[in-house]
Amino acid sequence: MTQLTTLSTARLRLRPWTDADLGPFVAMSADPLVMQHMPGVLGPEESAAMAARVRRHFEEHGWGLWAVEVAGGEPFIGYVGLMHVPFEAHFTPAVEVGWRLAAGHWGRGYATEGARAALQYAFGTLGLREVISMTVQANERSWRVMERLGMTRSPADDFDHPCLPEGHPLRRHVLYRLRATDR
Repeated sequence: MTQLTTLSTARLRLRPWTDADLGPFVAMSADPLVMQHMPGVLGPEESAAMAARVRRHFEEHGWGLWAVEVAGGEPFIGYVGLMHVPFEAHFTPAVEVGWRLAAGHWGRGYATEGARAALQYAFGTLGLREVISMTVQANERSWRVMERLGMTRSPADDFDHPCLPEGHPLRRHVLYRLRATDR
């Protein structure tokens, strides 16, 4: 059995998922505002399947997309963490830092704070040389977080997401990178 990692910041606890997280995750994933830069809202079955994938990643690696809880506050506001990129592209194999928070928790710096802890773990404990992040060009909130984290973008790295069909309005993605030596 792999030891599952938990991370803490001044305001957040990043922890492995529990069964109790599924209900709030389903609600968050059905919110059109939260999912506006994703291919669509997720139904309960799709949300449960994603949560199962996240939990499998934890079982295999001991780390992943941590469930985020606010210290002294809500037990699940979304996720922040690290995942192996599950498709082939010019930048894979790679580990991505990513986040998705319930809209009521936006604008408080939680994504940046949690992602900084995840990156510290990636470069320190895991010894990774590079971590990437990606989103659609229109998702300014996310790429601003990437920039606050010190990640940089080269337009030559932008790509068409292979899991989305030709002509899909969200197919084109921007790629940000952070190397251990850049920190």
